[in-house]
Amino acid sequence: MRSWAALPVGRVVRLEGADADAVAQAIDPLPEGSPAIVTYAAVEARSATAMVTSVLDELDAAAVALFPAWLPGAEGIDGPGGANVPAVRTLALRRASAGEDFGPFLAELAERALTGRPCEFSPEIRAAGLARVLAAGFARSRTSLLVRVPDGLSAAGQEVLVAGCEWLAHRGGFGVWLVGAELTAVDRVARVPFTLPGRAPEALPPGGAGMPTAAITYPPVAGRPHPASPSERALEAALSPCGWAAGRAWNQTLRPHPLAGPVRVDLIWPAERCVVEVDGPDHRGALKFADDRGRDVRLQLAGYAVLRFTDSQVLTDTQGVVRQIELFLQDRRRITREG
Repeated sequence: MRSWAALPVGRVVRLEGADADAVAQAIDPLPEGSPAIVTYAAVEARSATAMVTSVLDELDAAAVALFPAWLPGAEGIDGPGGANVPAVRTLALRRASAGEDFGPFLAELAERALTGRPCEFSPEIRAAGLARVLAAGFARSRTSLLVRVPDGLSAAGQEVLVAGCEWLAHRGGFGVWLVGAELTAVDRVARVPFTLPGRAPEALPPGGAGMPTAAITYPPVAGRPHPASPSERALEAALSPCGWAAGRAWNQTLRPHPLAGPVRVDLIWPAERCVVEVDGPDHRGALKFADDRGRDVRLQLAGYAVLRFTDSQVLTDTQGVVRQIELFLQDRRRITREG
């Protein structure tokens, strides 16, 4: 067994004995002491250059979506109007002068978060810069890529994948951890025996959600809807004008019991001990479904009510979902007043 913090960074390794779906469950919430962990669902690529370009584009989009989490002082700055662009560039250059970031890259990334214009820097600068930015966004010191290797990857595809991963590790300083299918055609990847810290393999049911639908997935940032979740963003937009919805907090980590593991909840009203979960298609997989039920029980035993909605419900009947949450909160508040 190794802790997340003990896994190597700056090189490519295979996590031996680690089921890909179980690992995906174990990094939500992001474990204490771990790097920021971004998951990449690998596909067959024609060349290492094409693979690296695709990953960097996805990481760049993630960094833009996570703005301003990685740029202190930029909270509330939205859109390119007025003095916003000069303001974020100044903040970025100030941050870079006090740390290891390359100022021109960080300033350009902050500007692009407001304007959406394309990146002008080389892959080498992007890789190193994005590794630092993503780590800062999650208040971690390093960033690792958890690479899910798909079944059926050709021998050439395996070589391309490993070569691209090696480039990202060496040029960006990422830890690159491979899970999933075996790389039968490539023998230079070191194997690291790994058991999920604090979790016995038999505690997890067989089967899972399979490969994620997005090329890159990453954790949410506490205090805001996940930028890659249209349903979370739609729900927040519907709740923000509602006075009764005050007191809510997005993507918080709870520990229902001192001896229990941490649980990340999508949305919570702490005073009313009400949790709202927005479930995407991945929640229909056997592993995720079982984990959800276990989390609900732990939360309910700790006195929390758990309301679950599918992302389809939120997106197609947003006001209906909002109304159900409002009725529930009103009832909880009435009971509190009368009690």
